[in-house]
Amino acid sequence: MTVRNPYGWFPVVTGAFVAVLLISNVASSKILLLGPFTFDGGTILFPLSYIFGDILTEVYGYARSRIVIWTGFGAAVLMSLVFAIVGTLPPAPDWPNQAAYEAILGLTPRIVLASLIAYFAGEFSNSFTLAKMKIFTKGKWLWSRTIGSTLVGEGVDTALFVLIAFFGVFDTALLIAVLASNYVFKVGVEVLFTPITYWVVNILKRVEREDYYDYTTDFNPFKLQA
Repeated sequence: MTVRNPYGWFPVVTGAFVAVLLISNVASSKILLLGPFTFDGGTILFPLSYIFGDILTEVYGYARSRIVIWTGFGAAVLMSLVFAIVGTLPPAPDWPNQAAYEAILGLTPRIVLASLIAYFAGEFSNSFTLAKMKIFTKGKWLWSRTIGSTLVGEGVDTALFVLIAFFGVFDTALLIAVLASNYVFKVGVEVLFTPITYWVVNILKRVEREDYYDYTTDFNPFKLQA
């Protein structure tokens, strides 16, 4: 018997969310300096994961967004394990790029731990805040939910990642610069993308015939059922 997925675009948004997450994690191995901002390379793309998170929660609800967050978490864990295993395996005698591989894809346990904890706490904070604000605003003022939830989620994510990953490694001035630059840049991207978020949300609500309100949702992040 064939079971029809009632949400035709839900798998697409899920795939885009996970892709953005994984690409951002790899790109974060480089620290960039653009004007007054100092941040890791993943920051260029990572804010999109919060935009996708906003879209998922706004259209499909917290419970389905929770499934996607856990899917991304599992993918990130798998990626980290594969990179670590491949890095420890002996290279072929005529392959000269082991040092380059370790420099870019070699993952320290501290960075991996920081990334996973920050992602988990930040994404669930973002989704929870948006779901509650949607009820409070009765579905009005989408901009207030997308920006407000990002202020919370990105704040939790950035603070946890920078502190867990780099406290005691960077001096205080650089630590503060990286934290502040990452936070301002990520929130700024969310604000700039607000018109696009509106456009995508309105299209998905129309084609999926869904505009979910989490009145009776169990917000336990560890409950995996939708």
